[in-house]
Amino acid sequence: MSSPRPVEIVGGGLAGLSLGLALRRAAVPVTIFEAGVYPRHRVCGEFIAGLDAGTTLRLGLDKILADARRHRTLAWFGQGRAAGVSTLPEPALGLSRYALDQRLAEAFVAAGGELLTRQRVSGEEPREGRVIAAGRRRRRSSWIGLKCHVDGLQSAADLELHLTRHAYVGVSAVEDNHFNVCGLFHGRVSADAIVAEAEELPLLARLRACGLAGLADRIESAQPARTSSCAVAALGFDRPSPRDPRVLIGDAFAMIPPFTGNGMAMAFQSAAAAVDPVEAWAKGDMTWNDVVRQVRRRIRRRFRVRLACADWLHGFMHHPFSQRWFLAVNRAGLIPFSPLYRVLH
Repeated sequence: MSSPRPVEIVGGGLAGLSLGLALRRAAVPVTIFEAGVYPRHRVCGEFIAGLDAGTTLRLGLDKILADARRHRTLAWFGQGRAAGVSTLPEPALGLSRYALDQRLAEAFVAAGGELLTRQRVSGEEPREGRVIAAGRRRRRSSWIGLKCHVDGLQSAADLELHLTRHAYVGVSAVEDNHFNVCGLFHGRVSADAIVAEAEELPLLARLRACGLAGLADRIESAQPARTSSCAVAALGFDRPSPRDPRVLIGDAFAMIPPFTGNGMAMAFQSAAAAVDPVEAWAKGDMTWNDVVRQVRRRIRRRFRVRLACADWLHGFMHHPFSQRWFLAVNRAGLIPFSPLYRVLH
């Protein structure tokens, strides 16, 4: 019997590392090219909602996620004012990307995978045996993501979701009593805010600029970790062409608006969708064109409805008028939270 053909994965985030790890368990030679290093902080909500047991089992994530925080309650805030508490239909997981990426990378290398860091590889040209998991698609966009960790923050629930004009911010616990504060902001800010960003953490400056001074004061008093502060610009939520001839997984295929908390779960789920077809190609049982079509079909079938709903709600959730309407209805207990959660996950 001939040896399996080698697979290359461009991008060593959640999707790329978990796919590589699953393929190594099937004895497929895998090389991952990652532009950065491990461990490092990333702009991410670090709140894993909607991760199903089948995906966890297929990718072998049980031990890696075993000590993640379990979250059940969600407190809503509008312009700094409390607007009700919801209970998640199923527990979400809290674990920092700093820890999670490192664990996945170590497990991949321990399984015999080749991990090449500080290697920026273009994935624009289609190539047999190459999977693109290189994160978000770069497009013109006015959205900016900002994040930092805070120690020992007093929280109103497992997850706080703050809605304000043209922004939303999540606060949730991860490991070691750290709290992740991560927000999506529209890029247009006042000159005063730009000046302020030179004097304090960019996240705190944006919070004050968009009307969340109270949250900024809470974070500042809890002494945020400057080493965890990071930012990402030009966040977009468009989709690749349906005729794209590459295998795309994770954010390379689609980035769901972050208020859903489903982005990390989707990265794992898209990797799980690619395991069997890519393994079949490596073992000579499928053509690469068939792999491309099958992975694309699996991912679209699984994500089509949730992405369409999340895209619509993204516009709804960041607009000041619709935010006020949503929060008023939520205070009255009229939001069908569980059905809405199911659609988005």
